Amino acid sequence: MRAIRGATTVSENTTEAIREAVTELLDELEKRNHFLPKDIISVTFSVTRDLDAVFPAAIARARPAWDGVAMLDVQQMHVEGSLQRCIRFLIHVYLPASAPIYHTYLRNAANLRPDWSMPQPLPASPQVVESKV
Repeated sequence: MRAIRGATTVSENTTEAIREAVTELLDELEKRNHFLPKDIISVTFSVTRDLDAVFPAAIARARPAWDGVAMLDVQQMHVEGSLQRCIRFLIHVYLPASAPIYHTYLRNAANLRPDWSMPQPLPASPQVVESKV
């Protein structure tokens, strides 16, 4: 079991803005980490107190094959001066111990973890090797 972190920000507290940001974040997560929804154990989304238009888990649940994933939405602890309109996630997924993990920090959330949000090369897609019997 592996844990992957990520975050993004939205420009405004609307269902449309949150849907766009969560979709972009999860698309990038899947593209970089090569796993299937059936491999996900759980996802916890946290949002800053200024976001309440829609649950990020409701957006994720609408993705193909994500409807059976255990998800939880929580409010991020407020710290004065912290990043506003921020959506974070912590996902637990079955991945081989040798598989690289690509944490995903987008938009203004890239400032939270500059070490993890630097452009990283896309990992090679898993290749199917045919064996001759």
